[in-house]
Amino acid sequence: MSHETVYAIASGKGGVGKTTTTVNLGTALAQAGERVAIVDADLGMANLAGFVSLSPDSTTLHDVLSGDASVEDATYRITDNIVAVPSGTSLDEYADTSPEGLREVVADLRERFDYVFLDVGAGVSHETVLPLGLADAVVLVSTPEPAAVHDSKKTLELTERAGGEVSGLVITRTRPDSDVSYEEIAARLETPLLATIPDDPAARESVYAGTPLVVYEPDGPAAGAYRHLAADLAGIEVADTTVDADAAAESEAADPDDETTEESAEREAAHDDVSSAITEAESDT
Repeated sequence: MSHETVYAIASGKGGVGKTTTTVNLGTALAQAGERVAIVDADLGMANLAGFVSLSPDSTTLHDVLSGDASVEDATYRITDNIVAVPSGTSLDEYADTSPEGLREVVADLRERFDYVFLDVGAGVSHETVLPLGLADAVVLVSTPEPAAVHDSKKTLELTERAGGEVSGLVITRTRPDSDVSYEEIAARLETPLLATIPDDPAARESVYAGTPLVVYEPDGPAAGAYRHLAADLAGIEVADTTVDADAAAESEAADPDDETTEESAEREAAHDDVSSAITEAESDT
């Protein structure tokens, strides 16, 4: 097992799949038998609450950081081996919080769980910088787009100033036919490339469904990439039951009639129906 057990999942820009990465890494490790806690450390723009179906009066991390509740009170079981500590969505509650209390929260969870994942907010503020120094390691998440990569550089600098250590880079929404060198992006940021996550329609669908991708479509290429990343971080073995992204693309090109016209139309319609909702959800990650 890796000696690093508390990971901050961070990005300089919203909408790159940071929360999706947090949830799927945690779920993959939970499926492997590890005890996992995921924490919504994005105090101002919380979005993990949807995974635990909170009611308006539920206890959240905001209550813990304002001194009105314990960490246990704000901990919710998602499924076997994994819990979530969500933040609230009320601006009034946010105003009453003391981000410094996150130190005690992390210390408490570190003692009770094998792995703790902190979903860190984007941007530059005390509450976003603090988790970068509390974690054993920081995992940067970015898409290949220049703006996202540029903002990742800022997050690297913030991590250094916070006294933290970057474990490496995860690039999401990659394509097998892209002329972009993902290794070159990581080299430009002077950090290891931990994983590339293929652009997968199921990833967007899983966000809309409120279900981790590794559960929603476990045999898909993106889910497989998340499982392998989780295994690498934890130093454990995973079974490779996924469809290779390149092979899948070649198969689709070679056998266009494998999917009926009706099935294709229904799938495309479903993507159109949920695209706006998914975009809104992902913009907060």
